[in-house]
Amino acid sequence: MAKQATVGLGLRREMLDEFCQQVPDEIDFFEVAPENWMTLGGKFGKQFRQLTEQHEFFCHGLSLSIGSPEKLDTDFVKNIKAFLDLHQINIYSEHLSYCSGTGHMYDLMPIPFTEEAVSYVAKRIKQVEDILERPFILENVSFYAAPGAQMTEQEFVNAVLTEADCKLLLDVNNIYVNSINHQYDAAQFLASMPTDRIEYMHIAGHYEETPELMVDTHGADVIDPVWALLQQSYQLHGVFPTLLERDFNIPKTPELLLEINQIHQYQQQALTATKIRSA
Repeated sequence: MAKQATVGLGLRREMLDEFCQQVPDEIDFFEVAPENWMTLGGKFGKQFRQLTEQHEFFCHGLSLSIGSPEKLDTDFVKNIKAFLDLHQINIYSEHLSYCSGTGHMYDLMPIPFTEEAVSYVAKRIKQVEDILERPFILENVSFYAAPGAQMTEQEFVNAVLTEADCKLLLDVNNIYVNSINHQYDAAQFLASMPTDRIEYMHIAGHYEETPELMVDTHGADVIDPVWALLQQSYQLHGVFPTLLERDFNIPKTPELLLEINQIHQYQQQALTATKIRSA
């Protein structure tokens, strides 16, 4: 996908009635977790199909568990492919984490930052790509502990992207959250991400437990330091499709549009600055 100055919103079930009547022009695409929509029938299923026929959709998975010690659930991946095919969705991303072992943990756990894990995850990514017949897009995740780490998060993310030869979903809020929790330079981490692998971006709000502990909730407004990091992202890497994540405490659409329009504004500013520099 070429670089685009587009802005998306995570679609929630409670938004269906409104958006089946009208989608605001400011929303260029929607993103959904396929697990939450694959088995929907009845009214919700019809409404969802109506929207996917009329608007661009991305998929961002929750339970693939790419770093799990258990065998890859190929039946699950085949179900994902059927869903993507049905709704003609080409963009599929997942978290650089795991959420299952002998059972499902319903949380995103950090993969040990080791060379062994790099090779292991890269092989599983290629397995998934072979089934989906689509590029695999990997998201840098927020994490709260780094058990068994032999390399930094920055080194690990770059190593997996290189070995798997896959794309990156650059989550700006996760960089900020991790920079506070693990005391590193967010701008330096951002600059180290490979521009040519970025497919699209996420921005979201989080919860401040203490000044030293941020929790990635997607349940609050985006704060100024995260907005600043998004602007830096556009300056460093260029403008990419950017999604506003809001999963809890969801305000009315006009309030969501304030943040969506903020993203549009930063994208246009970055594009204008690029044109001026190249003139």
